[in-house]
Amino acid sequence: MQIHGVHHIAIKYEGVQRLQEAIDFYHGLLGLPILRQWGEGNASVVMLDAGNCLLELFANSQGLPHGIINHVAFRVDNVDECLEKVRNVGYEIILEAKDQVFPSTPPYAVRIGFCLGPGGEKVEFFSTLENIKNTPDITNND
Repeated sequence: MQIHGVHHIAIKYEGVQRLQEAIDFYHGLLGLPILRQWGEGNASVVMLDAGNCLLELFANSQGLPHGIINHVAFRVDNVDECLEKVRNVGYEIILEAKDQVFPSTPPYAVRIGFCLGPGGEKVEFFSTLENIKNTPDITNND
């Protein structure tokens, strides 16, 4: 057996209206292509292409616990631009863009920023940095 990578991340929303808000966010705002859709009403499902992984969005989360996924991180070219785009349409920024270094060997320099998505999920915009000088060490990795 060999794992070749992550195929998809599933996120459940409370009803069709919340699912449509998620489609508007991930497809309309962030530009992820819709690959397929099936079901109707609270049985609706949408699958989007997130580059090297798929997002599968469901309308039927009633009765399920929330916050199961800590966050979804998207590799992007410009973290600041992504944050500004979601901020401009009213999504809450929960971590402004900042440069950090994961204290690994070798050090891993990144620029990150977070917003809350349409279902309250944390959405991270993530890019690697070429120059790690004067970049603070990361102290809290959530």
